[in-house]
Amino acid sequence: MSLIKDIYNKSYYQFLAKEFKTVYAAFDADRFVKQVMPNGFKQMEWKERLNHTTATLHDFLPGDFKTALNILLDVIKHLQNQGIQHRLEYIFFPQYIADYGLSHFKLSLNAFERVTQFISCEFAIRPFIIEDADAVLKIATKWTRHKSEHVRRLASEGIRPRLPWGMAIPAFKKNPAPLFPVLSLLMNDSSAYVRKSVANHLNDISKDHPEEVLKFLKGWKGTSPQTDQLIKHALRTLLKAGHTGVLDFYQLDASNIICSSFKLKNKKVQIGNDLFFEAVIENKAAVKQYVRLEYAVYFKRLKDLSAKKVFKITEKEVYPDQLLDIQKKHSFKLITTRNYYPGKHQISIIVNGKELDKLDFTLS
Repeated sequence: MSLIKDIYNKSYYQFLAKEFKTVYAAFDADRFVKQVMPNGFKQMEWKERLNHTTATLHDFLPGDFKTALNILLDVIKHLQNQGIQHRLEYIFFPQYIADYGLSHFKLSLNAFERVTQFISCEFAIRPFIIEDADAVLKIATKWTRHKSEHVRRLASEGIRPRLPWGMAIPAFKKNPAPLFPVLSLLMNDSSAYVRKSVANHLNDISKDHPEEVLKFLKGWKGTSPQTDQLIKHALRTLLKAGHTGVLDFYQLDASNIICSSFKLKNKKVQIGNDLFFEAVIENKAAVKQYVRLEYAVYFKRLKDLSAKKVFKITEKEVYPDQLLDIQKKHSFKLITTRNYYPGKHQISIIVNGKELDKLDFTLS
């Protein structure tokens, strides 16, 4: 099985050196390949190889940043002419700008507009936000009107307060107010790619400022099916948490919903197998009600602390006295993102954000 770090290998570097040689005759292709793969290269992890590639490339390009940047842009154009773009191994292009272009602020920001159409720049732009947030927000506002969806996406993705795997922006985590004017220009974007970024961005903000996100989204509710889908994705963390504000936002009421016959088919489950459960949900109100049905698993942790994880089952309208039969299973197959610990666990049924019933089971 190949590892992500192996996208950087000798054949790739030979190809890359040839591309740079094509647009920059002084590029020493043979020496670059040797220097970029030193002793110990095999032991380097992906991020180490990325940083090493960027630093090595810097040694082989002119010391003047503007000249070096023009070479990078020419290489990108040459690669695009071959149909190559949006491949992870080229992430060193924006990384180069982040590492060496901060003192050439305006030049670098303008370069991001071009580079992100080849390989995403949301990680690389973040040191520039730390340096001058107002300047980045100003150009991000301009980018919201760009013809390329990749540039419009960068306007949202690049300024996210909590970008996964990326540098956090403490100022935006503390005060997200400057972000909403940019996001408002993308709420009805024609690209699902851009709208997904906006939803993820708003979900970031909701973790620190739920009321502000709800206030912002209230004015967009019902604008279009696409926008409503964006809103629901943006509020997913608050919905899973049963936040009272989001329950009111969607008018989700559990007061007349009952759960009966909640039971487990197997109260003992081995790691690698499935837990089977069933329940009956009934609407006792005089009118139909919209029901968001979820279940939560309380996972045992190494120090006997439980960690709650919520999983969605369905959303639908339920008529008065209608019975909704639920039969589900939860997999305990080993996955890389979660460790399982034998012992007592719990599972619960959640209706419209309210936990109605909870049962114990044993994982072995």
